[in-house]
Amino acid sequence: MQQTFATYDCSKNTRPTAGLDGPADYIVSCSKDATQKFLLAPAGVSGKEIKSANATVNTQTNEWLVQLSFTRQGGTQWFNLTKKAFETGSEVPSCQPPSGCNAIGIVLDGVVQSYPRSQQDGIAGGQTDITGSFTQEEASTLANVLKFGALPLKLQKASVSSISASLGSDQLRGGLIAGAIGLALVIIYSLLYYRALGLVTIASLVLSGMILFAVVVLLGHSALGYTLSLPGIAGFIVAVGITADSFVVFFERLRDEVREGRRLRSGVERAWPRARRTIISADAVSLLAAVVLYLVSIGDVRGFAFTLGLSTISDLFIVFFFTRPIITLMARTKAFDSGASWTGVGRARAGASLEPREA
Repeated sequence: MQQTFATYDCSKNTRPTAGLDGPADYIVSCSKDATQKFLLAPAGVSGKEIKSANATVNTQTNEWLVQLSFTRQGGTQWFNLTKKAFETGSEVPSCQPPSGCNAIGIVLDGVVQSYPRSQQDGIAGGQTDITGSFTQEEASTLANVLKFGALPLKLQKASVSSISASLGSDQLRGGLIAGAIGLALVIIYSLLYYRALGLVTIASLVLSGMILFAVVVLLGHSALGYTLSLPGIAGFIVAVGITADSFVVFFERLRDEVREGRRLRSGVERAWPRARRTIISADAVSLLAAVVLYLVSIGDVRGFAFTLGLSTISDLFIVFFFTRPIITLMARTKAFDSGASWTGVGRARAGASLEPREA
């Protein structure tokens, strides 16, 4: 151990043990600024025995210090440790390990965070002050280190899985195929059921896709460095249904007006206010769900939530500033306004039967 201590160079690595040392081990360690190296005995007091650690100011000297409070067992251990450290004598420049040089190392993850010296022949009472011409930041940092040491962490292996390098490309290919199939079904259904209005659906979906692609590219080249992941692709696929849902609400309102005998132009003006409320309510719920999911989730799930929210905002933009104006322009043309069959529904008209009267 002494040979390792003598030859170790802290300037190359301040964590000789890589934080894997045990409390009962003799270890070589370095200060966090790599200016000092230490040969440390087994731990005299563990972090779990620290009750509290606070950075405060000495009212007499106006200097920052750290106040420590120990548990009952920790107070006894601290007394024994400070008594042993004090018994080594005052600081001697020529001292050699393992004499200790009257220093107590405060170690976190194998790195000595501070190395105060005991100035009493054993500090009793379960409380002590660590001084050393600290700045406020240094005192607060040391207090936090001591608090963290009082939080024992135990990691358990939940699961282990091996993923091949080709899995990502396979999932990407599968996601794109699923999205293409879903988009094709939406287009076919729109054309068969809504006829000319289906063309508006297709144009709106194409424009929405272009906007989302442009936004993703811009975010990828911005300081955010956004990267489209598989969950993000899933969010865009779900967004196709959300966008198509808004069209269905509007178109069904329009068909109801046409069924009642109104022309397409007046039907659009009456159908839009009612459809607008439903669309805003549905998209608001979807956007709220995406925001909450983004805030409470981590990792790839956030990618899904982000793209879902982005697609919902895009849907509102498309419906208000593209779909509705296009339908209004179509209704003002004579060909569309006079032919209710363009909407996929016939126009109902009121009438009366004529019967002969008796003379």
